[in-house]
Amino acid sequence: MPSKVKNFTYNGQNVYVGIDTHLKNWRVSIILDHLEMNTFSQNPNARDLARYLKRNFPGCNYYSAYEAGFCGFSVHNSLIENGINNIIANPSDIPTTDKERKQKNDSRDSLKIARSLRNGGLKAIHVPQRSTLEFRSLVRYRKTLVKEITRNKNRIKSALYFYGIPIPAELDTASKYWSGRFSQWIRNIELETKYGKPVFDSILDSVELLRKKLLDINRIIRNARKEGEYAPMLQNLCTIHGIGLITAVTFVSEIEIINRFNNLDKLCSYVGLIPTTHSSGEKDINGKITPRSNKPLRSVLIEAAWMAIRSDPHLGLMFNDLRKRMKGNEAIIRIAKKLLNRIRFVMKNETAYVNL
Repeated sequence: MPSKVKNFTYNGQNVYVGIDTHLKNWRVSIILDHLEMNTFSQNPNARDLARYLKRNFPGCNYYSAYEAGFCGFSVHNSLIENGINNIIANPSDIPTTDKERKQKNDSRDSLKIARSLRNGGLKAIHVPQRSTLEFRSLVRYRKTLVKEITRNKNRIKSALYFYGIPIPAELDTASKYWSGRFSQWIRNIELETKYGKPVFDSILDSVELLRKKLLDINRIIRNARKEGEYAPMLQNLCTIHGIGLITAVTFVSEIEIINRFNNLDKLCSYVGLIPTTHSSGEKDINGKITPRSNKPLRSVLIEAAWMAIRSDPHLGLMFNDLRKRMKGNEAIIRIAKKLLNRIRFVMKNETAYVNL
């Protein structure tokens, strides 16, 4: 009597895929609800992964995850387009054992992501729209230009001190703003040999080129305030004391959708305005401000808070009262929270802020 053969099917099952992304290859781990299947290396291509899953696990629900990193959101979009439900996770939020920390490799990383995805231990980060990402790149590039200009200026100042060349008294103040007179004075510096002068000229050429690029970027940002999809929000944000155009464009490009934060506490946590905490038993210790933050947002917000206490009487009096019982750097964090609440109000209600 012939034996009966049952055809096994994966239909309706969930397949969880952990991806450790790299430039030249991906390390992929695949597991089911109660079974770890395999781990392999493949080309960094979402289409190839989708074909493999559909060929080996037909009729399943495909879920994948990878750590936020150099590849940004392009891999996420490609996986979604190929029928794989993907999320991007913050690397710091992925549960990791002590063994995985001390014996780290790509296979363990991808398997760790797959397990966490299956267990529901991963929280997806926000994926911005392409237009927002391009606007964010513009704002961040401006910050990079400012840093590079400052570095090159400091190189020239360092060389002046190294060779013992004093800055003339009439240019000492102007040098802080890198005026045309100061630049011309550097051009006219004479050194003892022909090898030293090209260094000054080359660095100064770099500064002038970077300043021209910065001027172009600033012009684009100023135009964004006057017209385009971001103009109304930028104009509203600039009605808040202490908030200038650069702070406004940084918030618009980094946050995108303010309603994804249910309350002010979650927004403060995202920006990085909360203290580190250690609670055990009857002990409850609050430490310094958390290192976990959105660095572009936190830096511009604290700068804006210092400006706000000089232009807003209410915030100025509050800062003065706080200084009686804490350091200035601690007091300004509390002012920054007040300022952040105003920013949240403006972005949520899409209205100008009325300073009382």
